[in-house]
Amino acid sequence: MSRKKNITLGISATALALGLGLGVTGMASATTPTPTPSTSSSAATDNPDNHGMRGGHGADRGQLAADLASKLGVDQAKVTAALRTFRDANKAATKPAEGTEPDHAAMDAAMAKSLATTLGIDEAKVTTALTDIHGAEQATRAAALKTKLDKSVTGGTLTQAEADAVTKAVEKGVIGGGGR
Repeated sequence: MSRKKNITLGISATALALGLGLGVTGMASATTPTPTPSTSSSAATDNPDNHGMRGGHGADRGQLAADLASKLGVDQAKVTAALRTFRDANKAATKPAEGTEPDHAAMDAAMAKSLATTLGIDEAKVTTALTDIHGAEQATRAAALKTKLDKSVTGGTLTQAEADAVTKAVEKGVIGGGGR
């Protein structure tokens, strides 16, 4: 392969990796859930202000309330209200400094404690439910990334080695979406 083609391919792969990283980061990073009060998850989905479970642009925030309600055996409206109370009490006064990540483990622990207290449920049960939900979300993001990378390899945009490098970078947290 010519040097010019190698350089072009390298730049393209880097741009793709950064783009994927930023997109996955947008889904995975932010601070607190912001549920939308509703009696059905479709109402939460229809809300244009609903940008993501942790305040980013990923999954539907109302889905967290629905998933927690299901796992905890509690009415979704009560979970939604408890999540809103937690979010309001923990709203950041200022934006985090560039390049800093919120402590997701501490936020999850605080959320579990708050929800357990508000809902009258054992904190360990809430912690387990949150861990299960986050694990499922991470698996979904990883599968979506794999699908996208596989299509790029099949389409000739990336080599398998480049796709493997992007996957490894995400898994190691070098680029966004590396999990929690």
